[in-house]
Amino acid sequence: VKTMDFGITFKGDISTKRTVSLTKQAEVGGFTHTWFFDSHVLWRDCYPNIAMCMENTEKMKFGPFVTNPGVREWSVAASKYATLLEQSNGRFVVGLGRGDSSRRVLGKKPMTVKRMGRFAHVLRDLVAGKEVEYDGTTTQLPWAGEHDLKVHIAAYGPMSLATAGEHGDGLIIQLGDPGLTKWFYDQSITAGEKAG
Repeated sequence: VKTMDFGITFKGDISTKRTVSLTKQAEVGGFTHTWFFDSHVLWRDCYPNIAMCMENTEKMKFGPFVTNPGVREWSVAASKYATLLEQSNGRFVVGLGRGDSSRRVLGKKPMTVKRMGRFAHVLRDLVAGKEVEYDGTTTQLPWAGEHDLKVHIAAYGPMSLATAGEHGDGLIIQLGDPGLTKWFYDQSITAGEKAG
């Protein structure tokens, strides 16, 4: 039996008090996820709101929708995510993309699909307490490791859909057409199966 989860998404343009209130109502209404746009120049930084909402809910999962490897330093992001997983007893997930809005608003190009896939693995490994190498640096979060970080990848084009299938635990697409949704989903699943 296939099930569908429902989530609520915030841009960061309303007060924290209102965000917490709506999130609590969404949880009572059966929603399972709360997502926050992570475009730090266009909207308020999402992570304080995520932490506040976590403290005021019991089951809801939370995450950025979406973050990227070009505006969040990798070890800082992993430390933040491991902390949020610990704080919420495992109710944090990551939505990951190339950085279209958050990088373009700064006059920069989005990151490559390859870098996005690598970021997913580095985040997972650091949150799990493993030693990793990235950008010529070897590092580890020795205190981390109790939780498994789930990474959902935002994708539309063939390369990013393949990356989502190969490196992601879920797919993020922002559209409502069932036919297109299935078409994108099938491409990601096929790429993931091909990659093993």
